[in-house]
This record gives sequence, C-alpha cells and structure tokens, in this order.
Amino acid sequence: MLGILVHGDNHFIVRGPLPSPETSKALAWHWSVIEIGVVTPPALAQWRISSREFRENLNWAVIVPGDGETSPAVVELLNELSLD
Repeated sequence: MLGILVHGDNHFIVRGPLPSPETSKALAWHWSVIEIGVVTPPALAQWRISSREFRENLNWAVIVPGDGETSPAVVELLNELSLD
C-alpha cells in the first residue's frame, strides 16, 4: 500500500500499510531526525519512503502534529484525497 505521512511542514510518501497513530509518530520522528548509520528499528521495518509515485495510487493519509505549517500543495492533496 502507498500513503502520505504529514508531519508539520514535512511530508513523506510511504510504502507500507496504514500505520497506527503511535507508529505514525515513531515514523515521523525516525525520518525527521537524521542520524548517520542508524538502522531502522524492526518495529518500523515494514514502511519505507518512496520517491516516485502517482497521486492516484495513494491509499491512506496520516497527519502527525509537528512544527511549521503544512505546505499549500500538501493541504490541497489531502483535500483531494478526502474527496475520493
């Protein structure tokens, strides 16, 4: 499955099942804090960031509160997804 994880002013296109709220927070933190050489924890291994996908293939969206405002483009995409 493919989805979008929005965290404040950042977002990730993600391959994997719809994560729980707790897992969504863990993924946002894991991907937002860059640590060289850190291995993805086993509990988060079923999700990965994807760089090339089509909007019509998105199956889920999760918003995790964070710093900054969500970009207008991501807000528009979330609105479009909510209409599907």
